[in-house]
Amino acid sequence: MSLPLNEKLCHAQHSQLLIIDIQERLASAMPADVLENVIKNNNVLVKAAKELDIPVIHSEQYPKGLGNTVAEITEQLPETSVSIEKTCFSCSETEGFHDLLAKNKRQQIIISGMESHVCVLQSAIQLQRHGYTVYVVEDAICSRKKLNHRNAIDRLRQSGIIVSNVESVLFEWLRDATHPKFKILSKLIK
Repeated sequence: MSLPLNEKLCHAQHSQLLIIDIQERLASAMPADVLENVIKNNNVLVKAAKELDIPVIHSEQYPKGLGNTVAEITEQLPETSVSIEKTCFSCSETEGFHDLLAKNKRQQIIISGMESHVCVLQSAIQLQRHGYTVYVVEDAICSRKKLNHRNAIDRLRQSGIIVSNVESVLFEWLRDATHPKFKILSKLIK
Protein backbone atom coordinates (compact mmCIF):
# COMPACT_ATOMS: atom_id res chain seq x y z
CA MET A 1 0.00 0.00 0.00
CA SER A 2 1.38 3.35 -1.02
CA LEU A 3 0.58 6.35 1.16
CA PRO A 4 -0.94 9.52 -0.25
CA LEU A 5 1.44 12.48 0.00
CA ASN A 6 -0.87 14.30 2.42
CA GLU A 7 -1.18 11.41 4.91
CA LYS A 8 -0.55 12.74 8.41
CA LEU A 9 -1.13 9.59 10.49
CA CYS A 10 1.64 7.10 11.22
CA HIS A 11 1.29 3.65 9.67
CA ALA A 12 3.21 0.76 11.22
CA GLN A 13 3.96 -0.81 7.84
CA HIS A 14 5.40 2.50 6.53
CA SER A 15 7.32 3.63 9.65
CA GLN A 16 10.88 3.37 10.81
CA LEU A 17 12.03 4.58 14.22
CA LEU A 18 15.12 6.79 14.46
CA ILE A 19 16.54 7.28 17.96
CA ILE A 20 19.08 10.09 17.94
CA ASP A 21 22.07 10.30 20.30
CA ILE A 22 20.70 9.20 23.68
CA GLN A 23 24.24 8.72 24.91
CA GLU A 24 25.85 8.42 28.33
CA ARG A 25 27.63 11.78 28.63
CA LEU A 26 24.96 13.72 26.79
CA ALA A 27 22.26 12.13 28.95
CA SER A 28 24.10 13.10 32.13
CA ALA A 29 23.80 16.77 31.11
CA MET A 30 19.98 16.61 30.92
CA PRO A 31 17.68 17.52 33.81
CA ALA A 32 17.14 14.25 35.72
CA ASP A 33 13.32 14.24 35.59
CA VAL A 34 13.30 15.07 31.87
CA LEU A 35 15.87 12.36 31.12
CA GLU A 36 13.91 9.75 33.06
CA ASN A 37 10.76 10.54 31.06
CA VAL A 38 12.61 10.55 27.72
CA ILE A 39 14.22 7.16 28.41
CA LYS A 40 10.88 5.70 29.53
CA ASN A 41 9.11 7.01 26.42
CA ASN A 42 11.87 5.85 24.09
CA ASN A 43 11.61 2.37 25.57
CA VAL A 44 7.87 2.39 24.94
CA LEU A 45 8.55 3.26 21.29
CA VAL A 46 11.25 0.58 21.01
CA LYS A 47 9.06 -2.14 22.55
CA ALA A 48 6.17 -1.19 20.27
CA ALA A 49 8.46 -1.15 17.24
CA LYS A 50 9.69 -4.64 18.15
CA GLU A 51 6.14 -5.97 18.48
CA LEU A 52 5.10 -4.44 15.15
CA ASP A 53 8.28 -5.27 13.19
CA ILE A 54 9.15 -1.62 12.67
CA PRO A 55 12.83 -1.08 11.82
CA VAL A 56 14.85 0.75 14.48
CA ILE A 57 17.96 2.82 13.82
CA HIS A 58 19.87 4.56 16.58
CA SER A 59 22.65 7.08 16.11
CA GLU A 60 25.61 7.98 18.28
CA GLN A 61 27.26 11.39 17.98
CA TYR A 62 31.03 11.05 18.38
CA PRO A 63 30.83 8.12 20.85
CA LYS A 64 34.51 8.50 21.80
CA GLY A 65 33.59 11.76 23.48
CA LEU A 66 29.91 11.33 24.37
CA GLY A 67 29.86 7.61 25.16
CA ASN A 68 27.52 4.97 23.82
CA THR A 69 23.74 4.82 23.83
CA VAL A 70 22.53 4.50 27.42
CA ALA A 71 22.14 0.93 28.64
CA GLU A 72 18.46 1.43 29.51
CA ILE A 73 17.78 1.80 25.79
CA THR A 74 20.30 -0.63 24.29
CA GLU A 75 18.92 -3.40 26.52
CA GLN A 76 15.52 -2.95 24.83
CA LEU A 77 16.65 -2.61 21.20
CA PRO A 78 15.67 -5.40 18.83
CA GLU A 79 18.47 -7.58 17.47
CA THR A 80 17.74 -6.15 14.03
CA SER A 81 18.39 -2.58 15.22
CA VAL A 82 21.12 -0.75 13.33
CA SER A 83 23.56 1.65 14.98
CA ILE A 84 25.25 4.50 13.12
CA GLU A 85 28.16 6.61 14.31
CA LYS A 86 28.31 10.22 13.24
CA THR A 87 30.14 13.48 13.76
CA CYS A 88 27.78 15.71 11.78
CA PHE A 89 24.78 16.89 13.75
CA SER A 90 22.20 15.75 11.19
CA CYS A 91 21.89 12.02 10.68
CA SER A 92 21.00 12.88 7.11
CA GLU A 93 24.59 13.95 6.39
CA THR A 94 26.11 10.70 7.64
CA GLU A 95 27.60 8.55 4.91
CA GLY A 96 25.42 5.55 4.11
CA PHE A 97 22.48 6.77 6.19
CA HIS A 98 20.12 7.32 3.25
CA ASP A 99 21.02 3.90 1.84
CA LEU A 100 20.03 2.39 5.18
CA LEU A 101 16.68 4.20 5.16
CA ALA A 102 16.03 3.25 1.53
CA LYS A 103 16.77 -0.41 2.29
CA ASN A 104 13.89 -0.41 4.80
CA LYS A 105 11.51 0.88 2.08
CA ARG A 106 9.46 2.93 4.54
CA GLN A 107 8.71 6.60 3.96
CA GLN A 108 7.70 7.65 7.49
CA ILE A 109 10.50 8.47 9.92
CA ILE A 110 9.53 8.62 13.60
CA ILE A 111 12.22 10.57 15.48
CA SER A 112 13.11 10.56 19.16
CA GLY A 113 16.28 11.48 21.04
CA MET A 114 18.44 14.43 21.93
CA GLU A 115 19.12 17.27 21.73
CA SER A 116 15.88 18.69 20.39
CA HIS A 117 17.37 21.91 19.07
CA VAL A 118 20.49 20.42 17.46
CA CYS A 119 20.62 16.86 16.12
CA VAL A 120 16.88 16.15 16.25
CA LEU A 121 15.97 19.45 14.55
CA GLN A 122 18.63 19.23 11.83
CA SER A 123 17.91 15.56 11.09
CA ALA A 124 14.15 16.11 10.88
CA ILE A 125 14.36 19.09 8.54
CA GLN A 126 16.86 17.42 6.23
CA LEU A 127 14.96 14.13 6.14
CA GLN A 128 11.83 16.04 5.18
CA ARG A 129 13.79 17.74 2.41
CA HIS A 130 14.75 14.27 1.13
CA GLY A 131 11.06 13.41 0.73
CA TYR A 132 10.32 11.52 3.94
CA THR A 133 7.26 12.19 6.09
CA VAL A 134 8.83 13.09 9.42
CA TYR A 135 7.25 12.82 12.87
CA VAL A 136 9.09 14.09 15.95
CA VAL A 137 7.86 12.57 19.20
CA GLU A 138 7.79 15.56 21.54
CA ASP A 139 7.71 13.60 24.81
CA ALA A 140 10.60 11.40 23.65
CA ILE A 141 13.06 14.21 22.88
CA CYS A 142 14.84 16.73 25.10
CA SER A 143 17.45 19.44 25.39
CA ARG A 144 19.52 20.59 28.33
CA LYS A 145 17.51 23.82 28.48
CA LYS A 146 13.71 24.01 28.35
CA LEU A 147 13.84 27.16 26.21
CA ASN A 148 15.94 25.40 23.54
CA HIS A 149 13.50 22.47 23.52
CA ARG A 150 10.50 24.79 23.10
CA ASN A 151 12.26 26.70 20.33
CA ALA A 152 13.01 23.43 18.52
CA ILE A 153 9.36 22.35 18.70
CA ASP A 154 8.28 25.72 17.27
CA ARG A 155 10.83 25.52 14.47
CA LEU A 156 9.86 21.95 13.63
CA ARG A 157 6.19 22.90 13.34
CA GLN A 158 7.04 25.97 11.25
CA SER A 159 9.02 23.68 8.95
CA GLY A 160 6.03 21.40 8.43
CA ILE A 161 7.35 18.54 10.56
CA ILE A 162 4.60 16.59 12.34
CA VAL A 163 5.07 16.93 16.10
CA SER A 164 3.42 14.06 17.93
CA ASN A 165 3.63 12.14 21.22
CA VAL A 166 4.23 8.54 22.26
CA GLU A 167 0.58 7.61 22.79
CA SER A 168 -0.52 9.09 19.48
CA VAL A 169 2.21 7.21 17.61
CA LEU A 170 1.31 3.92 19.33
CA PHE A 171 -2.41 4.21 18.64
CA GLU A 172 -1.81 5.32 15.05
CA TRP A 173 0.40 2.26 14.57
CA LEU A 174 -2.37 0.07 16.00
CA ARG A 175 -5.34 1.84 14.35
CA ASP A 176 -7.96 -0.42 15.98
CA ALA A 177 -8.64 -1.94 19.39
CA THR A 178 -9.04 -5.29 17.63
CA HIS A 179 -5.39 -5.22 16.49
CA PRO A 180 -3.71 -8.46 17.69
CA LYS A 181 -1.03 -6.44 19.55
CA PHE A 182 -3.45 -3.95 21.16
CA LYS A 183 -3.40 -5.46 24.66
CA ILE A 184 0.39 -5.79 24.70
CA LEU A 185 1.03 -2.25 23.50
CA SER A 186 -1.67 -0.53 25.53
CA LYS A 187 -0.02 -1.93 28.70
CA LEU A 188 3.15 -0.02 27.80
CA ILE A 189 1.50 3.34 28.47
CA LYS A 190 -0.27 2.56 31.73
